[in-house]
Amino acid sequence: MPVIRTQNIVAELSAGTLVEVVCTDPGALNDIPSWCRINGHRVVETRSSADEYVVILEVGEE
Repeated sequence: MPVIRTQNIVAELSAGTLVEVVCTDPGALNDIPSWCRINGHRVVETRSSADEYVVILEVGEE
């Protein structure tokens, strides 16, 4: 679900916008960066704590 929700939000944003995705799914640290590479977005940062995972991405050009 994190990738699908991220995709839906990013579709409404302009290039260059930063998006912070916070979730509880550890797979998001791999899935969202992979989705970004395929779709032309840039991962700015990834981090995790005991119970949440964060990916910050910059929306790319379509």
